[in-house]
Amino acid sequence: MVINGSKIVIECLLEQGVDVVFGYPGGTILNLYDALHDYSGQIHHILTAHEQGASHAADGYARSTGKVGVCFATSGPGATNLITGIATAYMDSSPVVFISCNVSYNLIGKDAFQETDITGITMPITKSNYQVRDVEELADVLREAFAVAESGRPGPVLIDIMKDVSAATTNFRRLPKREHKNNGHLASLYKRRSHVVVHSTPSAAQIDSLIEMIQKAKRPVILCGGGVVSSNASQELIELAENISAPVVSTLMGLGCMPQEHPLFSGMIGMHGNRDSNLMCTKSDLMIAVGARFTDRVALNPERFKEERKIVHIDIDRSEINKNVKADHFLCGDAREILTQLNEQLKTKSKKDTAWAAEFLENKHSKAAQDEKSEMLHPREILSAIHRTTGDNVIVVTDVGQHQMWTAQSFPFSRPRQLITSGGFGAMGFGMGAAMGAKVGNPDVPVVEITGDGCFRMNNHELGTMEHYGVPVITVIMNNGTLGMVRQWQTLIYQKRYSQTTLDRGPDFIKLADAYGVQGYRVSDLEAFEAAFKKALESGESAVIDCVINIDEKVTPMVPSGKNLDDFLI
Repeated sequence: MVINGSKIVIECLLEQGVDVVFGYPGGTILNLYDALHDYSGQIHHILTAHEQGASHAADGYARSTGKVGVCFATSGPGATNLITGIATAYMDSSPVVFISCNVSYNLIGKDAFQETDITGITMPITKSNYQVRDVEELADVLREAFAVAESGRPGPVLIDIMKDVSAATTNFRRLPKREHKNNGHLASLYKRRSHVVVHSTPSAAQIDSLIEMIQKAKRPVILCGGGVVSSNASQELIELAENISAPVVSTLMGLGCMPQEHPLFSGMIGMHGNRDSNLMCTKSDLMIAVGARFTDRVALNPERFKEERKIVHIDIDRSEINKNVKADHFLCGDAREILTQLNEQLKTKSKKDTAWAAEFLENKHSKAAQDEKSEMLHPREILSAIHRTTGDNVIVVTDVGQHQMWTAQSFPFSRPRQLITSGGFGAMGFGMGAAMGAKVGNPDVPVVEITGDGCFRMNNHELGTMEHYGVPVITVIMNNGTLGMVRQWQTLIYQKRYSQTTLDRGPDFIKLADAYGVQGYRVSDLEAFEAAFKKALESGESAVIDCVINIDEKVTPMVPSGKNLDDFLI
């Protein structure tokens, strides 16, 4: 059939199984929105209050469902407003296809109204990006973009379509969505040269070498990262831990890969990791890291992090190997495939003795550090109350800061994709859009956004979006009247010189929620919070709960940058 470029975009989205798009229209993308009008019964479009909200929503949708998220934006400021969302998805390996439209090709390079080189700007923060100047290439670009976004190590892809391309016509033939087991099949699927890096499969000798290292180790520990989530390898990781009786620690992005209640799971490690998990890692003689990047929040001092232990790194991305911490042995490939091979051979091997880690594992139910007694509502009380009310049937989305770390430390995550957070890029304002996207992707699961008063100020306008579309998210604000994590650093390192961190100003969050048609509650004790949260949950509508907490409440423990895991500042 002969159709224009705009309809080709929509038809290709339908091929890929897309049924929801987040976005914001503008002049250059109007052809796409005009075409979308004819497909309103097949693709649901959510008009956000700001392009950044749309980018985070598509990201939250992708992370919580494992599907590819889709986001639309116009040229110029519309496209540049996506930058924070694209970078967030890139740092955390989230599969999102961002589609922008630019000025017509004859205006490129002439400083036309709302023209910008969005492909040049986003090159460092996308897995691949495309500028489409020929309608004949459009369908193949779209199909390839989805394959690139979801294959191998997932990531964001941007497609910038010239406005004249969106109006031009050509012959289009529908193709079924292809399912790919590995990247090796991709290069031959489309007319265009694939941008996907083909991942390798470890040899039998490499697997044997790792098994030998495991057999020699007396104090092995497994570190799980976000790559375990991406490869859907949670069950294989648990099986590995049980096969070799090794305790498991997690990065922030790996939380949920092993249930908090599993006897071999210790908790998060790093700058604000569980104290016993950090100490256990320093005592280990072998660390098997699966899908983890050894960032500066985990390997705070790369040289000391390695010390006497041997490091085995399993990752699908070869560029991560030896980037931050030098590995003694590595296996490059899909985590699920590698762990499956390992487990097949380890079933017949004798199990390890975990007595060396028993003390640390037994202590995991106690607090990472004793909280000082406070007469005010405590963050851990809030998180415990949420779990008591929802059980495991909840998705928790956080913004960035103290509340993020309290959530990571205290909420007992039981499954992958239950925690949605901006780990690598640390984008304040991520939470509300991401929570909206997670709820759209999981309509039958309660979604709770945990945020701080600083983060909430950044994208609270998406309350109006959620109210309009009936997307119920419960937003819990840990309101300490300050930029909490920055204040904590100022207290501990900058001699209490609180420069520009106190938020002693409006708005009144309850009045703001009411202005958007959302129910608001202000609470200052546990009983009031429990009542408000239960009422919000039962209402089936969005709500804002403003929790008044101590301005000097701290995240404990804390290991300063450049120190070893056991060099606790507090």
